[in-house]
Amino acid sequence: MGLIRTILIFIAVYYVSKFFMKYIAPVFLMKYVEKKANQQTRRQEQPVEKEGTTTIDKKPQQSQQIKDDVGEYVDYEEID
Repeated sequence: MGLIRTILIFIAVYYVSKFFMKYIAPVFLMKYVEKKANQQTRRQEQPVEKEGTTTIDKKPQQSQQIKDDVGEYVDYEEID
């Protein structure tokens, strides 16, 4: 009984995987290809800078806030 059950499971897995590869996998593959093609066209649309030019992107300056509740600074001297 175990041998027949194992053979039936292998046959069922074979036909399910065959159905998946024939009908469902191409849909996922086409969506993947379209996504990659859109990413490639977006990459090509970005402006290309001339060779030898330098571009510096500056960070926005953040205002430094000093909290009053931090404490008091105490100067100390090291003793040898």
